[in-house]
Amino acid sequence: MYRMLQDDTTTPHATNARAVSVMLPTPVVGPYDYLVPGDMDIEPGDYVHIPLGKRDMMGVVWGPAMGDVDTAKLRPIEQRIDATPMPEQIRRFVDWVAAYTLSTSGAVLRMAMPSPDALTPPKPVVVFQLGTPVENLRITPARERVLSILRDGLALSAGDLARKTGVSSGVIKGLVTAGALDKLEVPAPPPFEDPDLLRPGPELSEAQARAAQFLREKILSNAFSVTLVDGVTGSGKTEVYFEAVASALTESRQVLVLLPEIALTPQWLRRFEERFGVPPAVWHSDLSQVQRRVTWRAVATGNAQIVVGARSALFLPFDELGLVIIDEEHESAFKQEEGVSYHGRDMAIVRAQIANAPVVLASATPSLETRVNVSRDRFQSLLLPERFGGAVMPSINTVDMRVTDLSANRFVSDKLVKALQEAITAGEQAMLFLNRRGYAPLTLCRTCGHRIECPSCAAWLTEHRFRKRLQCHHCGYQVPSPSICPSCENADTLVACGPGVERIQEEMVSLMPEARIGIMTSDTMRGPESAQKFIRAVEDGDLDILIGTQMVAKGHHFPNLTLVGIVDADLGLAGGDLRAAERTYQILQQVSGRAGRAERPGRVLIQTFQPEHPVMAALVSGNEDRFFELETEARKSGGWPPFGRLAALIISSRDARVADELSQALARCAPSTPDIRVLGPAPAPLSLLRGQHRRRLLLKASRDVAVQPVLRAWLAQIKVPSNARVRVDIDPYSFL
Repeated sequence: MYRMLQDDTTTPHATNARAVSVMLPTPVVGPYDYLVPGDMDIEPGDYVHIPLGKRDMMGVVWGPAMGDVDTAKLRPIEQRIDATPMPEQIRRFVDWVAAYTLSTSGAVLRMAMPSPDALTPPKPVVVFQLGTPVENLRITPARERVLSILRDGLALSAGDLARKTGVSSGVIKGLVTAGALDKLEVPAPPPFEDPDLLRPGPELSEAQARAAQFLREKILSNAFSVTLVDGVTGSGKTEVYFEAVASALTESRQVLVLLPEIALTPQWLRRFEERFGVPPAVWHSDLSQVQRRVTWRAVATGNAQIVVGARSALFLPFDELGLVIIDEEHESAFKQEEGVSYHGRDMAIVRAQIANAPVVLASATPSLETRVNVSRDRFQSLLLPERFGGAVMPSINTVDMRVTDLSANRFVSDKLVKALQEAITAGEQAMLFLNRRGYAPLTLCRTCGHRIECPSCAAWLTEHRFRKRLQCHHCGYQVPSPSICPSCENADTLVACGPGVERIQEEMVSLMPEARIGIMTSDTMRGPESAQKFIRAVEDGDLDILIGTQMVAKGHHFPNLTLVGIVDADLGLAGGDLRAAERTYQILQQVSGRAGRAERPGRVLIQTFQPEHPVMAALVSGNEDRFFELETEARKSGGWPPFGRLAALIISSRDARVADELSQALARCAPSTPDIRVLGPAPAPLSLLRGQHRRRLLLKASRDVAVQPVLRAWLAQIKVPSNARVRVDIDPYSFL
């Protein structure tokens, strides 16, 4: 994939043409031509206001005019915005992502466009300093405190003066009116402090030091490369790549760190601040509009030297990008499913290639794609096989749920309950993992068998008993929990089927009423602040048992947590996802790695109905290499990624008949060659989602086939009705 990047996409640095092309953040295929007024100096990357129909829009000058329209018919650019231009690297990246994902350039540009306010320079700060001495000025104790603090030549804002001297704003205004203070406007201070690069980091182990030195050399080479840091959980991968961060910042280059989830950010930020003395800039969807404007502007001007963020941070306007780090590179959360479908890890590698910068991939359970790239010598690899500081890997054992003889309302085995009691008695903490939110995934009427479903999705409503709501986790639809069956109208016949984390909490409260128990899921953690508060509670010993979904599986370091219980290890193995076994192994290995990360040894109990499954066998034996050998052989023999190419077409319409007819029309003209096979059409597993009826086709091709031209030619044969949509997903990760 990465070889598709060509240098001939470079746009010129300037143009003297009377017409230029302007890209708009709308779902259009390419830029439009506009005239440049004679008194306007325009260069590629400039932000401009242009007329489009009856609207005024902001766009980006993309390069010379396309020349498709007679110059006499072109409309002029209305205004050039005085702001730092969009870097050429970002414009190349937008074009590349659009071409690879078969998205319109305008749709991709929308992810890179700032709000208009971000292009406006920050307002100057008003400060006060000593003015010319004033005769006969009445000096009160409050006035004296203000004058005294400014006699050293300081200039302070009204707020700082008030805080430092304990006076009211009226005292300051009075001194200004009297002429004793001068009022000045100065540029706003930088929003982010520079990291302290001389601050010593922790003492590294021999393996860590070797890995850190290797990454430093990559930074100094000023060349594109990809290096995997493959380290067991707790091996100190973050501390190793922090050394690469320090080297890049020393070279005055910007650094981008991608994390798969916001929930991982709080502890990472604290570790960064301990290492470098200041927090980095942060970028994710929970930022306020003001924070987004400040951060975007700081990246564009180079003030933000390091940014940690979600996959959308790829589209920030870095102009001096010197290092890209993708932590937990195996995570499927890096894949964006809505809008422009792209994989954050893969696009980050492309972004680094454009910037000629090294990439660091970090994971305790690298993806099969990354492992294959290492085996093909496209990526280099650094191995950290031992935990840092003498900690040892936890022991892992299975609990065969086929012989536990639990009652219908029990989901935690006696063996796991006993282990929990032992851990708490010893003053240790435990974690229970179940990757299912809410109380129960299904509410069923025991009289008529009715299952309560979402009216807009082909999915059952999940019960959230603590909130007394039934909710769809796909579209967000929710209703109060009913007491009467909506089908047969019998009362008190609805029962919860299956466990969610809330039900596990209820069970543990009944079995261990003395234990302090907390839940961590995306429902209970509404942003980084609430996640930070919860993590602090665990670290401070305020909780005995932590129950959570995949949010607790990775990135967290709880020194006193010694026991991990996996309630339903088989959950991720259901369905026909080609990555089901790999994903299950990764998440179970990651959550197991939360146990015994300090002095006390760790223990993991995995509840499963399939203890003989290769995933469970690999976890118990620790033979990860053999498991991935089997996965590699299976994928290779079937021609599945990374040994083949996949592209999905998802057809959707509010009218089921329209969706069926369009998918059948696409099937009739589908490409068919020895190297290409099209599967489908078939109803998607989620055949109804947010009111849209969905059908899927899957193009499967050999690895050497460029699927984009094939898809373009295929789609060009069909006219899509206005009440339907065809979405293309190159390299799909979800098959729902």
